[in-house]
Amino acid sequence: MLLFSGSDVYQPQQSPESLQVLTEKMIAWVGNLSDNGLHVSSDKLQRSGKKVIGFSKLISDIPFSNGKSIIGGCTIVLAKDLDQAVEIAKNCPMLSTNASIEVRPVESV
Repeated sequence: MLLFSGSDVYQPQQSPESLQVLTEKMIAWVGNLSDNGLHVSSDKLQRSGKKVIGFSKLISDIPFSNGKSIIGGCTIVLAKDLDQAVEIAKNCPMLSTNASIEVRPVESV
């Protein structure tokens, strides 16, 4: 699973044109993954939600960390191992916008 956070394009001062350019690049990147049988799913996360915290089960309306550490979306890819998943992530156009991609294996039960 690739978890995306920190893109400069999603900051308030960026233009709609910047977002459109990134969207088009991401669609092409995901299309290429699909063409090569590597894409499972991609989802953008909404900015609303709840967070349940610790032993007290405190409920917060702010489900994320602050600023650039917010996870904005995820893509699940089929990779033979973590190294291949990292190589897939390294080709993501989101990185050109100062984003971070966390690469995590999904454990099957």
